[in-house]
Amino acid sequence: MHKEGVKKFPYYVGINSLAEIATREDRVCVFNITGNESKTVTPVSHVYSGGNVVFGTSPGRSGQVVETKIGNIPVFNSVKEGIKAGLKFNTAVIYLPPSGVKDGVAEAVRHNPDLKKVIILTEKISVNDARIVRAICQTNGIDVFGGNCLGVADAWNKVRIGGALGGNKPEESLVKGSIALFSNSGNFTTTIAVYLLTKGWGTTTSISSGKDVYIHYAPREFFHALDNDSRSKAAVIYTEPGGYYEHGLEINKPTVACVVGRWKARLTKACGHAGSLAGSGDDAKAKEQWYMDYFGVDGIYTPQTPIFSKKGAVVTNIAHIPEALTKVMELNGIKPDFEAKGDLSLKCWFANNAGLAIPSELDAPVVRAESPYDEQIDHINKQVGAQFPRQAMKDASGASMMDPNTQVTKLHNVTMLDASKRSLEENLYFSLLKRYPSEYERALLNVAFNAYLNHADDAANIAADAARESESSPNTVLSAAISIIGKGRVKGAIAVSNELLELFQNSGMVSAADACDYKEILKGLSADARKALTASKDDSLSKVILKKIDSLGKKSVFIEFVKEAAGGKPSTDALFAAIWMTLGWEPLIKRSISKVTITALPWYSRIFSSFVGCSVTGAKHKKDSFCGIKNDELINDWTFTDASFLGLIGRKPTEIERFEFSMLLGLIISNGPGTISAQGCKGGVSADGPEDPHRVQINKAFIGFLTHTGFAHGGNGYEAIAFLIDRFKSTGLNDPSNKSHNLNLKAIADEYAKGYAKYKADQKAFGNIEYLKIPCVNHPIFKGKEVNFDPRERFVASLFEEKGIYNVFLDFYQNLVKALFDAKVSSNVYCVNVDAVIAVILLKIVWEAFNSGKMSDKEVEGAAFTTFLYGRMIGCAAEIDDHINRGRNMDTRTAASKCSFVG
Repeated sequence: MHKEGVKKFPYYVGINSLAEIATREDRVCVFNITGNESKTVTPVSHVYSGGNVVFGTSPGRSGQVVETKIGNIPVFNSVKEGIKAGLKFNTAVIYLPPSGVKDGVAEAVRHNPDLKKVIILTEKISVNDARIVRAICQTNGIDVFGGNCLGVADAWNKVRIGGALGGNKPEESLVKGSIALFSNSGNFTTTIAVYLLTKGWGTTTSISSGKDVYIHYAPREFFHALDNDSRSKAAVIYTEPGGYYEHGLEINKPTVACVVGRWKARLTKACGHAGSLAGSGDDAKAKEQWYMDYFGVDGIYTPQTPIFSKKGAVVTNIAHIPEALTKVMELNGIKPDFEAKGDLSLKCWFANNAGLAIPSELDAPVVRAESPYDEQIDHINKQVGAQFPRQAMKDASGASMMDPNTQVTKLHNVTMLDASKRSLEENLYFSLLKRYPSEYERALLNVAFNAYLNHADDAANIAADAARESESSPNTVLSAAISIIGKGRVKGAIAVSNELLELFQNSGMVSAADACDYKEILKGLSADARKALTASKDDSLSKVILKKIDSLGKKSVFIEFVKEAAGGKPSTDALFAAIWMTLGWEPLIKRSISKVTITALPWYSRIFSSFVGCSVTGAKHKKDSFCGIKNDELINDWTFTDASFLGLIGRKPTEIERFEFSMLLGLIISNGPGTISAQGCKGGVSADGPEDPHRVQINKAFIGFLTHTGFAHGGNGYEAIAFLIDRFKSTGLNDPSNKSHNLNLKAIADEYAKGYAKYKADQKAFGNIEYLKIPCVNHPIFKGKEVNFDPRERFVASLFEEKGIYNVFLDFYQNLVKALFDAKVSSNVYCVNVDAVIAVILLKIVWEAFNSGKMSDKEVEGAAFTTFLYGRMIGCAAEIDDHINRGRNMDTRTAASKCSFVG
């Protein structure tokens, strides 16, 4: 039989006032009380409400209890069992899965004639089940809240029923006042209550209505109960798109309506709450208009355009609610409930501008957090450096990624095109420290790298020469050398690095250029520690390095510290460590790099120097010079880029050659973690076990990269160079950079294209599908258009044009792809791919030496391969460091189930 309710409604509504929604007299049964959410939330509600939960149900767990601070809540298999035990309740809270809600409500109604309220927290209940729940409760005179809600609460009665309104400390946000809340969003119910405090407004009853398709306790019921609640002087309602629950309302008390979700107007599927998908005429804009009509206003309230009336205001940002409410209440002659508590200004407990210089108005200041969070943050801040979660890194990277559409790779979110504008030393720094150096830092880099270029009488270069004499390839030669550059080579510098890190990590210093009073640290140094930082009598290199550093005109805390600690005579190891601590300190403090990385930087540095130094034959390493340049001069006057060019070509580059050489190396840096070379270095790390990073042999990881290059990957660049040499060796070309070369490039290209067309046709007629392909034209991605371009080649070509750089070999390639189309070799104009750019730059650099007979074909081939190794060394350094910090032991192996046997 249908029970009588409030006469105003054509359906049953038992609640006549908001004061009746959550009272101290209510007694609660929680369905699925031992579920993950309920067992966390229910004890808080129970304690806050003075013990209002009489029992809970959870099939198969009868006899268990849910512990709370004020006593245990018993658990039964069913409602029937709990009632049989003599426990009574008038409110059911439903935490059941969607498919079980209907039956749970039916069970509560069937066995408990005293039931008056049902609160459903479950979301995404089917519309059909929601209708059945509605019908059952209407017939039996029961009010339903939800579904997909966070329950109800009353700040006057200090009662919370259902979900987590007010969080773990509801008394802090649900403060007694005069404002009633009704919200489609559970979390925003609490947020709005907290925001209201900042203007001195507290709350009466807070209702999380939920936003499933079916809302059982809707705005119409809320505003009726609001009218009959003498405690509530005004209301705030938070509304999402979808449904007509807000249409045709009778609002008699001042109200601020927050309508959100304009962006959802074009959606065809629900995003967020299941019921927040608008149909015809119930989107956010329509609901804004409904409220504006109720309040007699013609626009949205913002601090810049405060549109409001005595009846209310409409906002679209919850942060504007407190101010809008205060303005409306002023018109009604109503003052706030109490003094304002806090404000809505941004209070950052943490801040990190990621090294970017941003305008002061956007640079949010850091404030000290409230207790106990302040102590926790202090503890975190003492944890210096980045800490990366470990995971399997076989085909993954936190350093590089290639865009499959553009084929452009990024390293630390910088494209290789942009990296190609930087010098070798800048990109080596960037590979490990994830930012580019300042001029001062770049000067320090050149000192660190060039100080160890010379390998006269060094076992590493002796091993390299032995490999060369046995006709090993350039990558094998360097593998022999790098195997000698083990941790023992830098143990002194690493020891100093660890000591400096330990001494300064809690100094508060962000940059090595910051002022830092280290007198107390100096006092605490033992005699042995000072001795370890002091140069021996035969340490002549330290004097050269120190003189150069002092001439730079800037100070570093670490360099000054080791100088003072060593009585003005720091050792080479101490200076080397201090240089790298200077370079890595700010990235460490800003948590771009880890402690593992910063202490390993001297080792990476020595390996970089040995890559270049040992690619040069031992005969060019004298005790006091490298490739004819005095050691002191290299340290004082040369960049590492120029020194690398010297080792490769035998002379200092011109300004244009320096730019071209840097661009060449930059383009080679990385093609992502899937390349053979990257997999090789990652495998080297994986095999050592990065979970104990100090056991990883960094030089061995570089050998992994080197052994995973070869004549097909790295050495294949020579194919294009050999192809170009064949085209131009008899042309009389002297200067590839001179546009007035008097060569008919179109004729050379046409002649080759015609010959190739005949060759290709003949090979196909013979059934040979493995015929010779032209190097560096066409690309599997950049094809299919009438005229095709590789965007990477276009980038370089446009940059050359901008700087007035001409390259006859690149010009020829652009003629060649047109000639191939004209000769019907191709059905459209092929692109000139980026590998051609690499080939033409290097050939232009060596052309004079090759053309004059100073360099042989084999030497040109070696130079091409070695250049690839220089560039790829940069990207592999980043992969090695990334895998050390993120990887798991043996994570590059392939599961047996994914391997196959071929008979």
